[in-house]
Order: sequence, then C-alpha cells, then structure tokens
Amino acid sequence: MNENIVKRNEKLAQKVIKGLESRNMKGYYAASKEEALQMALKMIPEGSTVTMGGGMSVHEIGLADALKKGNYQFIDRDEYADRREASLLAYDADYYLASANAMTEDGVMVNIDGSSNRVSALAFGPKKVLLIVGMNKICNDVDGAMKRARNVAAPINAQRFGLDTPCSKTGACMNCKSPDTICCQFLITRYSKEKDRVSVILVNDNLGF
Repeated sequence: MNENIVKRNEKLAQKVIKGLESRNMKGYYAASKEEALQMALKMIPEGSTVTMGGGMSVHEIGLADALKKGNYQFIDRDEYADRREASLLAYDADYYLASANAMTEDGVMVNIDGSSNRVSALAFGPKKVLLIVGMNKICNDVDGAMKRARNVAAPINAQRFGLDTPCSKTGACMNCKSPDTICCQFLITRYSKEKDRVSVILVNDNLGF
C-alpha cells in the first residue's frame, strides 16, 4: 500500500476510534491483517463460545480458521443442516464476529442484511461483538455510509451469492422489492447501551466488500 495512504489511514483510524469511544464502543488499529489476527486472538479468551455470520473480512485476516483450529468452541454454521439452529445459538455466544458494510469517521456503523441473523446479533444477544473493518469501508457520514452499503456491498454480495436482483445486473442499488433482495433490514449502530460490548479492529487494508 502506498506510504501516503498508510499515513492517512493511521490518522483517520484515530478519529474513528475516538468516535467509537464516545459511543460506548472500543476501537483498535491494526497496521496489517497479521497484526489484526493477533490482536483479535488476544481479545478472545480460550474456551470461549464463538460464532459469526458470513463476514469475508473475518476470513481474510485468518481469524475464522485460527479459531477453528484453536481451543475455542467455534459454532460453524456451515456444519449445520439447519442454519436457523446455528443462528439461534449465536444469541448466547460469548463472542460474535462480523464486519460492517460501512462506518463513518465518527464511529457510526451501517449494516444491511437479508435474513437478518447478522444485524439482529449485532444489536442484541451475544455477550461481546467483535468487528473486523478494513479502512476501505470508512465514509464521511451516515449518508455516505448508507450509499456505500447499498451501492457497493449489496450488489457485490448479490453477485457473490448468484442472486437474481437488479443490482446484481447493474452493479448499483435499484431500491428493488425482488424476492431475492438482501436489503431487507438496515441497522445503524450509533451507540452501545452496554459499555464495551462492541469492539472494532480497524485494519489498514482493503477487506471485504
């Protein structure tokens, strides 16, 4: 990554971290995917019950694989014939892992979901929530974050899952009501009622969509 981009991201990350702290959440900065992985593993005690949705960023830093191989009770939804059963187990987990579709410079998170298992777990249930967020997802404000979530993350995910939605064909949100739409629930997280329940590791890399 270009040295000037690295420096800019370092400064911007500190602003985001301050914003998160003002919202009763914790923020951390990792200079690389490898540093983010080690940081996350130090935060999750061995023996913890851990689960996640389909967050690409969690996989991209190697966290999901490390937890599966380590001394953790990892609930892998792909191993369940009934994904609903796995999703319900998430609400009583010690840690829920995810990313954000977008985040503002002052620490507000925007997420869009189809089945809503992810946004519901982010909002309530698991004792701790840990988000892995690449600096490519930081936006100026909520409006910009919403536009990113709808016009970048959603179309790419629709294409990834092979869904028959207008955005999978045009590459941009068409505000559709398609049966395949994944834009069913919008969650804006601006404050955590429970202090430090939500932690965010900001990674100086392009992660996820």
